[in-house]
Amino acid sequence: MGIRFYKEPQLEKPDLIAAWPGIGNIGLIAYDTLRGMVEAEEFAEIEPWDFFYPRSASIKEGELKELEFPGCKFYFKRIGERDLLFFIGEEQPTETKKIYEMASLVLDVAFHFECKRVYTAGAAVAPIHHTAKPRIWAVPNTPELIEEVKGYNNTIIMSDIEGRGGQGNISGLNGLLLGVAKKRGLPGICLLGEIPIYISQFPMPYPKSAKSILEVLTAKLGIKVDLSKLDYLAKEVEENIEAFYERIPSEIRQRLDQLKYTSYVKEEKPGPITEEDKRRIIQEVEEFFKKGGRGSIE
Repeated sequence: MGIRFYKEPQLEKPDLIAAWPGIGNIGLIAYDTLRGMVEAEEFAEIEPWDFFYPRSASIKEGELKELEFPGCKFYFKRIGERDLLFFIGEEQPTETKKIYEMASLVLDVAFHFECKRVYTAGAAVAPIHHTAKPRIWAVPNTPELIEEVKGYNNTIIMSDIEGRGGQGNISGLNGLLLGVAKKRGLPGICLLGEIPIYISQFPMPYPKSAKSILEVLTAKLGIKVDLSKLDYLAKEVEENIEAFYERIPSEIRQRLDQLKYTSYVKEEKPGPITEEDKRRIIQEVEEFFKKGGRGSIE
């Protein structure tokens, strides 16, 4: 188990940008899109044997040639005076111990290149409507970063979300990597793009939130990229969401329409929908999906 290097890039205190699959693949879409846009170059990978089962075996002329595993690769790119280090994982390990081991390996590479900060990304399942612009829930791993994050556009500190009592949690590698980074003294921020609760139940991408994440990250890093590709993808996905939305029973759909006016950030003025309304909407939607999305289709 370890890191296989193809080359040794010369980097000067880069920022680490790391992502894996998750709900809506929001973080993965965001950071892998950025990696492609800046044309980052692959230079290393985590050896997969101790983390994953093979996906398939390639056979040529009757002979098994090699096993195919999920990729967990490192990339680098210099943009102006800034160096970026990317880690893109195609899959997360299923065991907590293995997740911790992978997080530690990623951070070993980060410390090898003297990274100054780490950014992760994922989904924030929220009581919002799919027509709304997703906001970003931010989780810094040091108190010193809180004021900085509060200055980001379209961003909320997770602990400021109404009803959370100043608390929250991040599942999988996004949270664990940030926690291990904190333990090892590396500052970091997780950017979570909102996804409507009634969409999060399905294995569909949500590029609309990925774009919101990239708007925040690229502004912070001073990188200018064309995000219109994500607009195109988001439009395609939204057409599918609208088709699904019309199949939801009308009484539940009316409840969901109220989410267009929801306010759930402490410092904002409350909207026309009450906290009790929000809880009832979410409960009804969850019960609907527990039944497999069945009901009176109108």
